[in-house]
Amino acid sequence: MSLPASRPIRVVVVDDSAVVRRLVSDTLNAETDIEVVGTANDPFMARDRIKELKPDVITLDIEMPRMDGITFLRILMREHPMPVIVMSSISQAGSEVAMEALRLGAIDVLAKPNGSYSFGDLGPQLLRGIRAARLARLRPSLSPATSPVPPATTPAAVAPASRRPARAPAPAVLPLAHSVSDPRRLIVLGASTGGTEALREVLTRLPDGLPPIAIVQHIPAVFSKAFAERLDSLCAFRVREAGDNEPLLPGEAVVAPGNFHLLLRWSGQGYRTGLSTGPQVWHQRPAVDVLFKSIPPTLARCTLAGVLTGMGKDGAEGLRRLRDNGAQTFAQDEASSVVYGMPREAWEQGGAECQLSIDDIAAHIVQLCEKRVWTPSHAHA
Repeated sequence: MSLPASRPIRVVVVDDSAVVRRLVSDTLNAETDIEVVGTANDPFMARDRIKELKPDVITLDIEMPRMDGITFLRILMREHPMPVIVMSSISQAGSEVAMEALRLGAIDVLAKPNGSYSFGDLGPQLLRGIRAARLARLRPSLSPATSPVPPATTPAAVAPASRRPARAPAPAVLPLAHSVSDPRRLIVLGASTGGTEALREVLTRLPDGLPPIAIVQHIPAVFSKAFAERLDSLCAFRVREAGDNEPLLPGEAVVAPGNFHLLLRWSGQGYRTGLSTGPQVWHQRPAVDVLFKSIPPTLARCTLAGVLTGMGKDGAEGLRRLRDNGAQTFAQDEASSVVYGMPREAWEQGGAECQLSIDDIAAHIVQLCEKRVWTPSHAHA
């Protein structure tokens, strides 16, 4: 999706709370490049607003009367795919719903303010999400067979149908000829907008027995644990949210907790994780650049690093530094990225050796882990 730069991004706000509708509308309308063209207090009204106003983006509440937001999102992405920013409650149930929303094709999920969490904290994230949606390329929706829609709740007039081919079933886990024994080997990945599903597509194809994997995904703090747990339930190896000063072992992956930078250091015979609440980098915490730049230069030759879909520049500098020190590097290509921002910067700044489709990244990782001769390093930080 690409809009003329001179035209504001047209947004419809869908939320059953009049207070939230006003706060979101005021925040967005204060920007010259964004215009709230309508609001709706439930999915049936949203259906009519979408048909009438043809917005570029909608913000979608989850808990609403007459039809929940997930059911509406499932219908919308099947019948009339468009960029959706989901706002979900800060709770365990809300986190699980947020992961489902991303699986169904939402561009981003934001933690809906309640209690001590003020809307002021949400505003900048919301603006970044709306602007990322301007550039978003939607992935094909899930097959109806895997995402059934209750017929009684289907709104009949959700815009004219624009059928897309159903996404094929996930490919099988790739084989690994032998386990990787060198403890210095490491895989690091960074992603933002569209990254939760991109990472799922990559990681679920990887076999057990690979070097340790460290991941930074730009995601709200309240949702990162649910994201790691979801990956853990799908992958052939253990996936967990990273803790502070913990060993990072071969055959496992860690995800940076939201609102904490993830760092790595070499200690004795392996890597250990570190968490930091230092300043945001590229408006993000966790930031991909912080993870990449934490890897000791003497261990870069033992590192495979990649930047996946996302808006902005995070990761480009760190990837270039790793490549300059001997790392194998890649970026996701434009055609398969939801937002070709971070991968573009990584490529144009010279950090990525190659660009790969999301469908080829897992095979690339396995091939390098099996065939690459790692240059020995005699000094450790």
